[in-house]
Amino acid sequence: MSNQTPYLETQQQVLAAALPNVAFDGWSDKLLQGAIASSGVDENMATLAFPKGVGGLIRVFSADGDARMLAALPDGDRLKIRERITEAVWARLRVDAQHKEASRRAAGWLALPSRQKLGAKLLFETANQMWRWAGDTATDYNYYSKRVILSGVIATTRLTWFEDDSEDEAKTRAFLERRIENVMQFEKLKAKATTWSEKLHGDKAPFEGVLSSLAKMRYRS
Repeated sequence: MSNQTPYLETQQQVLAAALPNVAFDGWSDKLLQGAIASSGVDENMATLAFPKGVGGLIRVFSADGDARMLAALPDGDRLKIRERITEAVWARLRVDAQHKEASRRAAGWLALPSRQKLGAKLLFETANQMWRWAGDTATDYNYYSKRVILSGVIATTRLTWFEDDSEDEAKTRAFLERRIENVMQFEKLKAKATTWSEKLHGDKAPFEGVLSSLAKMRYRS
């Protein structure tokens, strides 16, 4: 979780107080207010820590999951990029397993049209953390396309995971590996298209719009 906010400790205290009750109250104003009261934090400080209400609490929950994922990941230097991304997504699910119902309800809360922008931002940040851990240093078009595509993988894998009752969640693992394979195939196609464009036109511009559209389609899937 980011340590740049002066309200980090307050946010963590309130989140810790809220998580045991998400299954009963959902991600709601009732949950937030109850967590503020039971955590013992100053109400004025809590108001500053969560200016956007329960949406801010979900944001803290997501950032906390990202931080715990990074702490749980091993040294990935010996892994291929495909393996690194697979293990990163799997690690995020494993830390989320501690609060699976809270994760399920957060996904439902963020699914409403008025909240989808926040949901997309949180997915993008999770994907960014995964790619950074995997060693990605892209700053150009690839920076966005990789994260948008991986956001789609995370979202659809979570949906599978929420309903998975197989032993050791084997169905989710198999689904994740298939999606990562799809991503790798897309990356190969993108590399070929870019190379071809550069040979013909001296740059990759003619293909950027096409690739962007494909990335968005994969994300929506």
